[in-house]
Amino acid sequence: MRLIIYILLIFIVYKIFKYLSAPPVSSKNKVYRKTDAVDDIMLKDPVCEVYFPKKDGIFLNFSGKEMYFCSPECRDKFVKQNSKQ
Repeated sequence: MRLIIYILLIFIVYKIFKYLSAPPVSSKNKVYRKTDAVDDIMLKDPVCEVYFPKKDGIFLNFSGKEMYFCSPECRDKFVKQNSKQ
C-alpha cells in the first residue's frame, strides 16, 4: 500500500513541476491551422505540361486570359508561338 502512495506522490510532484516549468501560453498568440488544408493550388503549365504551385508561377495576361507558367522560359516560348498566329 505504501508503494502505491509513493508512486502517486511522485506522479503528483512531477505534474506540478511540469506545470510550473512550462512557459505561459496566451490565448491571443495561439495559431490554429487545419492540417488537411491545401496550401496552394496546383496548375499545369500549358507549354511543358508540368504541375507547379500557383504561388510560384509566372503570371501572364494573354488576350484578357490569366495564365501561369512554371518558368519565364515557358512563358516566353508560349508568347513566341502565339504571337506568330
